[in-house]
Amino acid sequence: MDTDLARERILDAAEDLFYARGIQAVGMDAVRDAAGVTLRRMYQLFPSKGDLVEAYLARRDARWLDSLATHVDTVGPTAQARVLAVFDWLEDWFARPDFHGCAFINSFGELAGTSPQVTAAARHHKDAFHAYLHQLTTAAGATAATGAQIALLAEGAMTTAAISGTPAPARHAKAAALNLLTLDARPVASPA
Repeated sequence: MDTDLARERILDAAEDLFYARGIQAVGMDAVRDAAGVTLRRMYQLFPSKGDLVEAYLARRDARWLDSLATHVDTVGPTAQARVLAVFDWLEDWFARPDFHGCAFINSFGELAGTSPQVTAAARHHKDAFHAYLHQLTTAAGATAATGAQIALLAEGAMTTAAISGTPAPARHAKAAALNLLTLDARPVASPA
C-alpha cells in the first residue's frame, strides 16, 4: 500500500473513531485495525497519537470549512441569503445520523488542559469559522458586532444540537440571525 493511501486510510479511521467515541477513548490499535494497516506502518506515518490527532483535526478543519463555503457559494444572489445559508448547512449537518457535535469543541473539552496542540487546533478552527462569518456578515452590510453575535448563534446551535439530538437549533439560530441582520440594516433615526 502506498504512503498516500495508507495515510488516508489511517486518517479516515481516526476521524470516524475519534469523532464518534472521543479521542481519549480510542487507542492506536483500534485506529490501526479500522484502517487495515500494520502498526509499524501507522507509526511510520504518525509517530505518536498526538501527531495523528493533529493531522485528524487539520484535515477536518479544511474539509468542514470547504464544505460550508461550497454550500454558501451555491445560494441565492443576496449577501443576506449567504449568511442565512450557513444555518441551512448547519441544519443539514445536525440532521445526519453521524452528527456528534463539533469535533473541535469535543476535542477541546477532552484535552484542553493536556494538549496545547489540540487547544491551538480548536482555536484555529473557531477563528477561521468566525472570520468567514465576519466576511459574510460584512458583505451583507452588518456591523462587526452583529457578525460576532451571529457567530455566537452558530456556536450555540452546534452545542445545543449535539445535546438535544435535534437539528431544530439551526432553525432557531437562523431566525435570530435574520432578526439581527434586519435590525442592523435599519437606519438609525437621528434625534429631532
